[in-house]
Amino acid sequence: MSLKKAGIIIILILLIDQISKFYIKTNFALGDEVEVFDWFRILFVENEGMAWGTKIPGEYGKLALTLFRLAAITGIGYWLWDSVRKNGSRLLIVAIAMIFAGAFGNIIDSVFYGIIFNDSYGQVASFMPPNGGYGTLFHGKVVDMLYFPLWKGYLPEWIPFWGGEYFTFFEPVFNIADSAISVGVALLLIFNKKAFPKPEEEKK
Repeated sequence: MSLKKAGIIIILILLIDQISKFYIKTNFALGDEVEVFDWFRILFVENEGMAWGTKIPGEYGKLALTLFRLAAITGIGYWLWDSVRKNGSRLLIVAIAMIFAGAFGNIIDSVFYGIIFNDSYGQVASFMPPNGGYGTLFHGKVVDMLYFPLWKGYLPEWIPFWGGEYFTFFEPVFNIADSAISVGVALLLIFNKKAFPKPEEEKK
């Protein structure tokens, strides 16, 4: 698979991701929700940190996280280029392209959204507000909106530790970029042998 085709996959994912985030940011206030089905809702939340809302403490925690993401995507980009150069399997290149696109999509939020949008607390944000954004460069928040509460209810009392507690499955809110990363990683794990085929000499 060529680098050009991998680039098309990346661009398509980035376009879908960023268009959806721009739409949510400029049409929803934080916490606004639209029920599509009982098990699927559009819910606007913002993630200041890593996956599952984890944050790095301290004044420079957010900056450190964004710089780490930039370093990580550089490594993923090299992995993609090297895999194409070495004629890696189509599955491997597609998976890496999806992971790269997802990581890049969330980096755009982290780097730029703080300066191109104002905040969404109790209001719908504006794009390029005249009084400046809600943050500074490298201090943006990642926009999430996909919510799949497939089941809600109280767990049976006999379950250790969590018995009797109210539980939601699936509770995390995520975005298109997160989905691309998850699918890319899943492809590598599930189809590991196809993604990393052994040379003919090793098979013999």
